[in-house]
Amino acid sequence: MTTTDTPTAAEVEAARAGGHGRLIGLLVASAFVVILNETIMSVALPDLMREFDVPATTAQWLTTAFMLTMAVVIPVTGWLLVRVPLRAVFIAAMSSFSVGTLIAATAPVFPLLVTGRVVQAVGTALMMPLLITTVLNVVEEERRGRMMGTISIVISVAPAIGPTVSGLVLDSLSWRWMFWIVLPFALLALAAGSRWVRNVTEPRRVPIDVVSVVLSALAFGGLIYGLSSIGESASGHTPVPVWAPLVVGALALVVFVARQLRLGDAALLDLRAFAVRTFSIAVALVAVSMMALFGTLILLPLYLQGVLELSVLDTGLMLLPGGMTMGLLAPLVGRLFDKVGPRPLVAPGAAALSLALWGMTTLGAGSDRSTVIGLHVVMCVGLAFMFTPLLTSALGSLPPHLYSHGSAIVSTLQQLAGAAGTALFVTVMTRVVVSRTDEGATLVAATADGVHAALMYGAVISALAVGVSLFVRRPARTARR
Repeated sequence: MTTTDTPTAAEVEAARAGGHGRLIGLLVASAFVVILNETIMSVALPDLMREFDVPATTAQWLTTAFMLTMAVVIPVTGWLLVRVPLRAVFIAAMSSFSVGTLIAATAPVFPLLVTGRVVQAVGTALMMPLLITTVLNVVEEERRGRMMGTISIVISVAPAIGPTVSGLVLDSLSWRWMFWIVLPFALLALAAGSRWVRNVTEPRRVPIDVVSVVLSALAFGGLIYGLSSIGESASGHTPVPVWAPLVVGALALVVFVARQLRLGDAALLDLRAFAVRTFSIAVALVAVSMMALFGTLILLPLYLQGVLELSVLDTGLMLLPGGMTMGLLAPLVGRLFDKVGPRPLVAPGAAALSLALWGMTTLGAGSDRSTVIGLHVVMCVGLAFMFTPLLTSALGSLPPHLYSHGSAIVSTLQQLAGAAGTALFVTVMTRVVVSRTDEGATLVAATADGVHAALMYGAVISALAVGVSLFVRRPARTARR
């Protein structure tokens, strides 16, 4: 071999970057497909209630079971991504998601449909921490903002357009097609990953603390279930007292936290990440953002269909501009983060989010569609300017040995915040609707008042986030070790 046949260091680095780019592209596309399913069922619930002859409280288990599974599995991913090769985790995630999708598409009875959603959720829970951990390990710090901007499309846009996809499918096809359409993409990702995904991390033999796993399931599962049940209890329908799972979850969480701090390096979920101030502040703001996103995702369709009396398809299409705006802005925000850091982006983003929520408190039975779309777009702009800088600052502030645990913590808190936002908005709205109808108001007027009251709570919380956003800092550069 001549010297000209020998690749230069620059050529080797370019080849490695190209391989990493293909790897991350595959992970982003796969994550988008699986995260989309978290909210895709919300619009289909009425059809499912009719076909399987189940009440709303039973049909809601399609969403509750999905979130519960995510809450139980995600905390374990911190340990899993340290112990198991990346390629094996990817294949397990996409295999689980594909099998769950097939079960759901062919389910002849409601319990089997719920089972399919649970199997799907296992794959979804593995994918997001896997994507974030991979990016942190292979992308240079000065390019992470741009890459995390792409990841933000998955985290924020996929759930946001879930109702739109549902509306488009249900307008002309059966609800089963929501799974049949997704299945080929999942199988394609599985096949491509089996060929292209390579291990970019070095697995380490670390023991798993079984007691921590049980405590984690009780803590996060109990809290998610309790929060998800609050809305049902407001209307008088709940299989168990709401306080029971919340108390069990809270007590288990206290014991879980104490045990993780005592275990140190052997912890299932290393909570020492919260000792990093930048991480803690950024994660708190991510939680507020997810509360606003999931709260409005559940509330706006109820308002559009219950007050403005729009169809499912029109409702989905009205929410599409906001989701598309978030997707288009995410890469731009990522590039800006690499240049100016987080605070010049997060503070205006938090202000835009708060402005939009305060504006939504004025919505009523006489509001026009353009106002709703405009406010939703402004909210999505604010979220776009928050997600990427916050995620990059939070995870980039951690030392490399905490990457997998940090991504698992962020993903877990996103689920808790989403459940809390949904519970808050739905509970306030439901209580006002019940009170107003008891006073003799029409259902449309009562729903409008309920939406107003719920959004008022969200607006107050968002105003607090504006103040906290001023304390966000660019993470100090960390040496790899």
